[in-house]
Amino acid sequence: MLGVSEEAQRVFDAIDALKEIADPTERAREVGKVLKNLPSRNKSLKEIRQAAVLEMLSGDGATYRSVAAELGVHFTTVQAIVTGHSTSGTVKPKAKKKAAEPRKEEPSDG
Repeated sequence: MLGVSEEAQRVFDAIDALKEIADPTERAREVGKVLKNLPSRNKSLKEIRQAAVLEMLSGDGATYRSVAAELGVHFTTVQAIVTGHSTSGTVKPKAKKKAAEPRKEEPSDG
């Protein structure tokens, strides 16, 4: 990946290495362990990022806009990170309403 730190690349490489586990049972089990622990890891990563952004904002003359420019994100993303309401920075599409499924007729007795 372009522009990724060595530390981040090691994380991605470790995830990619799971594909190389020969035994499908072991591969499924190990991926399951990773997936099970991702929510808590995501929370931890967001806290690390929030602390880093707060540290950046503590600098002389730092503003949400200057920090956003440095990170390559919109200033509202910086606001969201600071308040702890940030996601990955991706925009989620609105969910489409499902059309009502037609009712299945009960078989008649005759």
